[in-house]
Amino acid sequence: IYEIAAEHSNRESDLFLLDTQDLRAGTEGWLVFDVTAASNHWLVDRKYNLGLRLYVETDDGLSVDPGSAGLLGRRGPRSKQPFMVTFFRASSSPVRVTRAARAPRRRQPKKTNDLPHPNKLPGIFDDVHAADSRQVCRRHELYVSFQDLGWLDWVIAPQGYSAYYCEGECAFPLDSCMNATNHAILQSLVHLMKPEAVPKACCAPTKLSATSVLYYDSNNNVILKKHRNMVVKSCGCH
Repeated sequence: IYEIAAEHSNRESDLFLLDTQDLRAGTEGWLVFDVTAASNHWLVDRKYNLGLRLYVETDDGLSVDPGSAGLLGRRGPRSKQPFMVTFFRASSSPVRVTRAARAPRRRQPKKTNDLPHPNKLPGIFDDVHAADSRQVCRRHELYVSFQDLGWLDWVIAPQGYSAYYCEGECAFPLDSCMNATNHAILQSLVHLMKPEAVPKACCAPTKLSATSVLYYDSNNNVILKKHRNMVVKSCGCH
């Protein structure tokens, strides 16, 4: 996604790269791009607001129509219209507060493998993504053993199965990989403004699949039944 820096009648527009995302063909959900640089530019002077431009390209560099790639724009339903979220700090004075003079600190050389968080934004977002130990909402391994549950006296097969579970942060901004609902996006926004009144969105299963179990019923008959909603296939923020 680019900011249009300048338009020309005799050649292509000047573009400033804002953010990129690498996606698989089967990706579903919202795409979140950091356009802070453009919004800051527009706040300085409205005449710089010439809009944004989105390009979709294959790994080979071939340009693809966003609509044919599955992106919904203005022609999509109202609930899936693209939007931009901005935050402004309230200040009693436009003049920056003078800080006490300090001896200059020696700059530490930046490690080449220290990359910024992809969702790192100035201001209020610093607190949201401060803890490196946090993990975003995703699926985790969980093997359920029927022996540990004491069920092998009536369960014939299987001995157990991979059930998985969902855990992780649903911190704003909610990335497309979090499979966030519209309600979760709005709840996250309200949580930022009123954290004591509204909790964060929760990490929960979005897709579940069935598992077949062979077992004895109460009459000692052997039954093979497919039980619904036994395996977590994907997780998201709700």
